[in-house]
Amino acid sequence: MYNPFLSSMMLAFEAQKVIELRLVRLAWGGREGQAEMQSMVTEKIHATFEAMGTLMMGGSPETVIARYREHVALNTKRLSVS
Repeated sequence: MYNPFLSSMMLAFEAQKVIELRLVRLAWGGREGQAEMQSMVTEKIHATFEAMGTLMMGGSPETVIARYREHVALNTKRLSVS
């Protein structure tokens, strides 16, 4: 059985790692910090439109949470490598 509370909590925990990694990158500044700041804003806008589109087409909130978790996982991987 699907538990939306558990998925939301997992998203919150996973997002904390991305927040930490991004803050470090922003604190270092320079080109990488600037690029991360622009990327962060762009990603938020795209994710919002993607979520709205999913919901408008009849998708469930669970689908949106699952997709956000995919984005968070990709960001964690990208930010952890460099």
